[in-house]
Amino acid sequence: MNIILFGPPGAGKGTQSDNLVKDFNLHKVSTGDLLRNEIKINTPLGIKIKSIIDKGQLVSDDIIESLVDKILSNKKIFNRLIFDGVPRNLNQVKILNDLLVKHKQKISCVLSLTVDRDTIIKRVLGRQVCSKCSLIFNEFFNKPNNDTHLCDKKYLTKRSDDNTSTIVSRFDTYSKEALPILDFYKKQGILNEIQGMMQIDVIYKEIKAIIQPLATWLYKK
Repeated sequence: MNIILFGPPGAGKGTQSDNLVKDFNLHKVSTGDLLRNEIKINTPLGIKIKSIIDKGQLVSDDIIESLVDKILSNKKIFNRLIFDGVPRNLNQVKILNDLLVKHKQKISCVLSLTVDRDTIIKRVLGRQVCSKCSLIFNEFFNKPNNDTHLCDKKYLTKRSDDNTSTIVSRFDTYSKEALPILDFYKKQGILNEIQGMMQIDVIYKEIKAIIQPLATWLYKK
């Protein structure tokens, strides 16, 4: 079972995909995480990527294609993927489809979280990421505590691109690019739109209700 999870930056895709990974034994493919890793280890590519991201722009499709091809070729996670952050335009839809055919896989379900811009700004500005365990929290909506976060508070960091101007730019870019992509998957009959402004657990309950029957059917095959 391969899933695509859509939503503007700050919609909560990371939190929801982490829940799905845990409950359905899936592997998250986050191009954002892969790209940030390049930035973290300060490779020449990472320096280039940081410059692009800080401007609120998207990296080139050939970089994304290379990252996704490597993931799909891994037999240990065959047909157990959640794509978070790809595809981001119609060209990437074609790239992903071609790679899925190449590796004899397919997309089983597409989930789209809908959230307005004002909420996105507040969510992203409050976002905290643990540099040790990679868990994501929010100082406004989902504060870390002793039960949810075992690492020291000193590991909680802010992403360099989490600022108002970058957020607005990324939201507007996403809104422009996402509509034709969602329409494409809607025509395929695999798109599920979910109100992303509800409580985290309520959103996940709705997502799980969509995924559970599909997962049960696949695992019985």
